[in-house]
Amino acid sequence: MIRVYIKEIHSFLNSLIAYIIMTVFLTGMGLILWVFPESSILDYGYADMGSLFSLAPYIFIFMIPAITMRMFAEEKKSGTIEFLFTKPLTDTGIILGKYLAGLTIVVFTLFPTVIYYLTVRYLGNPPGNIDTAGTAGSYIGLILLGAAFTAIGIFASSLSENQVVAFIIAVFISFILYSGLRSIATIDIWGKYSDAIDKLGMIYNYNAMSKGLIDSRNVIYFLSVITVALLFTKLKISSRKW
Repeated sequence: MIRVYIKEIHSFLNSLIAYIIMTVFLTGMGLILWVFPESSILDYGYADMGSLFSLAPYIFIFMIPAITMRMFAEEKKSGTIEFLFTKPLTDTGIILGKYLAGLTIVVFTLFPTVIYYLTVRYLGNPPGNIDTAGTAGSYIGLILLGAAFTAIGIFASSLSENQVVAFIIAVFISFILYSGLRSIATIDIWGKYSDAIDKLGMIYNYNAMSKGLIDSRNVIYFLSVITVALLFTKLKISSRKW
């Protein structure tokens, strides 16, 4: 697993797309937080990072599939996946190595936004006038959300040898699970079940954590999504049907 992990990290950081993805994400978050009038802290007048945490998931929906789309798809297209299976590695070890590499890259990309928090904290009146508990909860929620999207991206990459197809599948599944279920829940036909459908969506559990209260039910929800996605990946990889 460690060898796969190191290989994936090294491969990603040696590609131009890695730095493009990181730059686009950090630039987009910076513009949302400081420049765009509708969400700028400087115009809004409150020491709050809510605009970042409300829009970051939608950027994640596209950013994370761009990170994960090549992990199995490229191996299958180039034929190196057969060579990988000849190594003394289990299917679980290969999947976890790739998954943890993808998650590391996501967290590494997110980490510089801590500078935004420190800046907002300093600019507060008085300095430090910011909801630290809510911000910490939002960061934990965003990391768990990124972890879930990464697992979904790994699964999508195992379904096709075409990276573009893997990207589209991952974006579609991530979008449906994040906000699609909430939209479905608003349809009148569900009656008393609409609330249950809404709670199945990631946005419900993510928003709950953004309030600064880390509920074990929300954490278990994200861990369940991650586990199911990785199990589906294992079933696909174990079949050896490309």
